[in-house]
Formats: sequence, structure tokens, C-alpha cells
Amino acid sequence: MTMESVPDEVWVTGIGLVSSIGEGTEAHWQHLNTGKPPIVNVDEETLAPFAIHPQVEIDLGTQIPKRGDQRQMGSWQRLGTYAAGLALTDADLAHKPEFLSEMNLVVAAGAGRRDEAVDTEILEGYENADNPAAFLNESLSNELRPTLFLAQLTNLLAGNISIVHGVTGTSRTVMGEEIGGITALQTATRQIQGGQGNLFLVGGAYFSERLDMILTLEMNDAIWKHPYAPVWARDEGAGGTILGAAGAFLVLESRQHAEARGAKPYARINSILGDRCPRNVGESTAIAKTQFEELRKNIPAGPLAILTGASGIQPATNEERLFLEALIEEGFEPAYRAYGSIFGQSVEAHFPVGVALAAMALSKGKFYQPFDTSGYEKTYTGDSRQILLNCWGGWRGEGMALIDTPSNTNLRGAQ
Repeated sequence: MTMESVPDEVWVTGIGLVSSIGEGTEAHWQHLNTGKPPIVNVDEETLAPFAIHPQVEIDLGTQIPKRGDQRQMGSWQRLGTYAAGLALTDADLAHKPEFLSEMNLVVAAGAGRRDEAVDTEILEGYENADNPAAFLNESLSNELRPTLFLAQLTNLLAGNISIVHGVTGTSRTVMGEEIGGITALQTATRQIQGGQGNLFLVGGAYFSERLDMILTLEMNDAIWKHPYAPVWARDEGAGGTILGAAGAFLVLESRQHAEARGAKPYARINSILGDRCPRNVGESTAIAKTQFEELRKNIPAGPLAILTGASGIQPATNEERLFLEALIEEGFEPAYRAYGSIFGQSVEAHFPVGVALAAMALSKGKFYQPFDTSGYEKTYTGDSRQILLNCWGGWRGEGMALIDTPSNTNLRGAQ
């Protein structure tokens, strides 16, 4: 791309979304737009005393036809491969090798599951050992073994998507909790804008029924230890997150490529920014201010629709809320929605879920009603041609995106 050239527009032309509340764009839209706070799907029994948002039941065979393929995948791989198929079908690209052969794949995913039996044995033995330090050293040397079994290796999610759906362009995998999802979408967006690709399938998946993740969060005092509460109500002590199952994949396409095949967009990705910090007091706010300053040239003053991936972990969640509220001082009227209250925290998939929700709302020309009754989430009074997405990871990673509507074209959801 030369300095004089204009960056290619990035269109969202396909959405594959599976969560605890439904499957597909229309099911999610209907669930989230009843005129009152949406009903949440929470399981408080399976991993009690910790709540999770479980995966909704799906018919795997509709997107992963071969049972052999299904069996050799882990739970989150099946969820991700399924969601990827939904996105391709939604974009009218499924079973079209002339497009799939050029499609680039970017997957945000975590590592494999730990061996929960070994972890339990070590923790129980450590508690009762005469010499805990010596016991731990011996156990780590003799008992710990590779715990990333083949059904969970990160790169196999991308591989299975490629095999099952025939996506055979370039492929890359990004790891790192929420910042992984941010980076995956940022990578695809910038490559399209830079003329380095026309067609991408990008997203992530997370399965919430994981004792190893519960253990990690508990040891870091980062999980909600009480019955379900929406994000803004988790201000007791260190707060905490509630994990949520989600598979979220998007087809991103240059405007020129989409128009050439007659595809209509849900929305346009204007920009995606990502950063990280040690999370000392005020550092995340400083990053967010810098990111917003870069985006604000394209944001008119007045009502501002915002989706936030706030986790519920304190003090970061209250710090993020105060940052959003402070936009009033910059001439904006922020109306934000914490989608983690409904979907839970889906880690690598969390930012893709937010982009999918923003694109859905823009295609309908309507922003979401408040997701809870906290009073923080105000009614939105502006038009619905632009949504700001803010997402601070539970531990690291600060992302911000501006999603809007392209001019002079009809959107997918236009009536």
C-alpha cells in the first residue's frame, strides 16, 4: 500500500456465534432484545460453589458431519469448529472452494487442559506433607507429565477448521487470554486495510466447564465465589469473573472483494487497538485514554453506544467503568453494556463475541437495552451507526475497537 492510497474497508460479512443463550445471529438478537434485561443461562451446580455460563446444546453434525472428526476434538475445539462453520454458512461461503482456497485463518485459543487428577493429588499431598517444600519438588519432578494431550493442542483448532471446512489459505494461531482475541482480529483487520489479504475467517472459542481454569482463577482471587450477579454488582472484595462458554468467528472481507461477489455487510471495522500493562493503578486507564484519543477523530460528540467486556474482577472493573463514565467530560454521553453479565467471560473468544454483538446491532440499526438493573447502564438515545467496543482482560490486555456502518451500501439486517 502506497502512502497515497486509501486503506481498504473491512467488512463483517459473516458471523458464527454460539454461547450459553443460543446459536446464530437471529437467536441471539431475539434473546437480547426483549425490552428488559435478558435472561441469563447460569449453571450453579456442576462446579459448585462456582457458577458458569454453560454451552447451549448444539447439533454438531450440522457443521462437523463426520463423527470421527467430532471424537478426536476436545470440547472447545468442537465448539470453535462449529462456530467457524456457522460463520462460513452465514457469509454464503461454505462449500465454495473457489473462495475457501484463498481464505486466511486466524484463531485465538488457549493451551490444553491440565491433568486435573495430578493437580489434585499434588495439592492434597502438599497440604498434609511433613516437608511441603520437599514434597512439592519431588512431585513436580516425578508426577508432572505433559498435560497438553492431542485433543487440546492449540494449533489443532485451526487445523480442524481447515480440514472440516476446507479453509486452505494462510493460517496462524494467537494465544494469550483476552489479548489473544484482540490480536487475532487486529491482525486480520490490518492485513485487509494494508492490501495484504481480502478474505479472513477469524475468531476463538472457550468451553467453561474446566476445573483447571477454576483452580487457576481461585488461586489468583479472580473468580466470583457467590451466586450469579451481573458484572457491575461484583464489587465485593476482589470481585471476580464467571466463565462463559462461547464460540465466535467472523468472516472479514475487503469491501471490493465482498461487492464483487454480491455480499452485504453487517458492519465495518474502522479500527482495532490493543495493548497490555502490569495493571498498576491507573495504567489501564492511561492505555484506554490513548486508544480513545486515536479513535475519537471518527466519533462525533453526543450519545455514544459502548459494549464493554468488563470481567467483574476488581479493581479493574470499577476502573474501567470510571473511565467510561469520564467520557462525559469529553463531550460524549456514554451508554455502555457489559456483555459479560449475559455471556460470562469467554477468555480468548471474549473480544470476538463483542465484535459480533456490535456488528449485529449495527446491521439492525438499534443498540441494546441495558443488560442489568444496576442503574449504570443508561438508555441509549442516539442513532445506531457506530459502536465503541472496550475490552480489558481479566489479568492483562486492553483492547478497543470502533465498529461502524459503511456508507452507500445496504446492510445485512436492513428492513
